[in-house]
Amino acid sequence: MDPFKVIGALGIILISLGIITKRRKHEDLLYILGGLCLEIYSIAIKDIIFIVLQIIFILAASYDLMKMKKKHRI
Repeated sequence: MDPFKVIGALGIILISLGIITKRRKHEDLLYILGGLCLEIYSIAIKDIIFIVLQIIFILAASYDLMKMKKKHRI
């Protein structure tokens, strides 16, 4: 089996787990990890639209996680 397809499938699973989890911090971490897996897959298949989409998704999830951490420190 193609290892990049396995990585892509793992990404989908992680993002799906992020959707159903009730813990906000875990949600963002799962989104970031899943997004990174899907970014690797999208680079492997050389799909520029998907590559850009995943970069935006990862940045948005990272921003949300940092914003949440900052809010809870104050």
